[in-house]
Order: sequence, then structure tokens, then C-alpha cells
Amino acid sequence: MLQYVIHDLGFDYVVVDLTKNYFELFELPVSCQVDQQRLSSQYRALQRAVHPDRFAGDDDRQQRLSIQYASHVNEAFNTLKQPLSRAIYLLKLSGRDVDMERNTIMEPVFLMEQMELRESVADIKSRKNPEQEVERLAGQVDADIHRYLQKFEGFWVSGTDQDLDQAETVVRKMQFMVKLAAELEQLESELLDD
Repeated sequence: MLQYVIHDLGFDYVVVDLTKNYFELFELPVSCQVDQQRLSSQYRALQRAVHPDRFAGDDDRQQRLSIQYASHVNEAFNTLKQPLSRAIYLLKLSGRDVDMERNTIMEPVFLMEQMELRESVADIKSRKNPEQEVERLAGQVDADIHRYLQKFEGFWVSGTDQDLDQAETVVRKMQFMVKLAAELEQLESELLDD
């Protein structure tokens, strides 16, 4: 087990265990649903304990270890906070390394829906009330992401090889929708600046 004592404060010290999965690190159950308040609370406590500023007067080794652990805590927090990255991480814990860049084979029906959504986004600025259209599309995309997350959860909880294959497919669909949500957010920001 890879452990380091980061800092000794009299009788108190922080033990860093980089072998823990992200859920264990934040003392959360391994689940598709995460208590965001507890996650944030645990994150703040861990950051207070390992923040590099606390170790500014220590030797180089202690400073490097605190930077490494703070980075690990940040990565874990960002992974568990977002539904898509959390789903990818859950698949990884299930022995599935999802290659989102290479494996882009999707069902033709889904791809057609994506093309239609993208055309709608491209046409927004020419609409009579573009802000309202962005809001409508963003609501639709958010609902789709939520629906995909629920589907993912059902497949992941089952845990069979077939269901994990389906969970991977759902994650790829979620990725499309998350990218579209980010584009809509950017478009909304542009419209508000005009």
C-alpha cells in the first residue's frame, strides 16, 4: 500500500493512501448517485489537511508530497462531482477502460437525433427569440442527460458483461449530450453579451 505521512502536527498527522478509490477517499459509497453536500464537505476537509500552503516551511519532499496529494484530491473531486466523469470512473472500477476518443460507433438513430439537435443549435441566432430557444434546448439536453444517467445506473448496478457493454454505450451518448450542453451554455453567454 502506497502511504505517506504528509505532516506531523504533534500527535496529528495525515496519512495519504493513493491506492484508495475516489469514493473511499471521500468516505462515500460506490454509487451512481453522490451526496454532493457530503462530497463538497469532505473535499474541503481534505484540502485543508493537505493544501501545499500548509507545508511551505517543510522540506522539499514534504512539499512535493502535499502537491501530489492535493492534485489527487482535486482530480477525485472533479471526477465524482460530474455525472459523466463519475460514470466513466464507475466503469473503470468495474474493469472497463472506456476509450471515448477511439470508440465512437453509435446507433444511426442516435446520430440522426444528434444531427437534428446540432442543426437546431446552428439556427438559434436566426430565431425570433434566441434566448428562449437556447433555454428550451438546454432543458431538453439536461433531461436527456438525466435519462441517460438513469439508464447507466440500471446497467451498472446489474453488472453483467452485457449490461456493462450497454452502460459503455450509454456513457458515449451522455458524452455527446454533455458536449452539446456546454455548447448551449457558451451560446447563451454569447447571446447575453450581444
